[in-house]
Amino acid sequence: MRDLFSLEGKTAVVTGASSGLGARFASVLASAGATVFAAARRVDRLRELGVGVVSCDVSVEADRVRLAETAFAETGRFDILVNNAGVPGETQAAEETADSFASVLAVNLVAPFHLAQLMASRGGTSIINVASILGLVSAAPFGGASYAASKAGLIGLTRELAGQWGGAGVRVNALAPGWFRTEMTEDLFSDERSSRWVDRNTMLKRGGEVGELDGALLFLASDASSYCTGQVMVVDGGWTAR
Repeated sequence: MRDLFSLEGKTAVVTGASSGLGARFASVLASAGATVFAAARRVDRLRELGVGVVSCDVSVEADRVRLAETAFAETGRFDILVNNAGVPGETQAAEETADSFASVLAVNLVAPFHLAQLMASRGGTSIINVASILGLVSAAPFGGASYAASKAGLIGLTRELAGQWGGAGVRVNALAPGWFRTEMTEDLFSDERSSRWVDRNTMLKRGGEVGELDGALLFLASDASSYCTGQVMVVDGGWTAR
């Protein structure tokens, strides 16, 4: 079973790895044996992870190309891509401009698509798009139109790429976390009223801890999921099962 989840000899890229889930994902993949390239704008934080570091703004096409080229040039392969980088956008649709809406989609949807192309062209085998339960259900008044649209789009993209690339041996799946305690959700969990709202509406009566995504991530990244593609793995404490 240890071999089934092993990533020895594999090269992985994790975007948005300077904090929260991304930092954890990079560490977990490295602990399973992968050579990991952590990408983000805040390079100082990336160096703390003890893995390969690539300065990258995923909204910039040249940065995305350089990220893929760096990983492939240094190891001769690019096996696993974790499209984790994301921005939240405005929470109130009435206050969101068309330009700000488009900028959220550029980071949360367009960048993952392009990076998936770059990875697949280099012989990769597992793409993990980090979506959200907000791509499946509404969580008003928390969430946001652009964020929800981008995550729903990412789920649709996951299925379509899985269908188009399955014959080439590229698996494309999505990981959809519920409410986890990260830098992005700090305001939510630090407010007693909103924190109680999460607890009340989650079957397990609490938010998730970052480490509780480790198993799902390793399953999707490794040969343990060799016959799994086009799927959305929801890890939300029962939120969407209400």
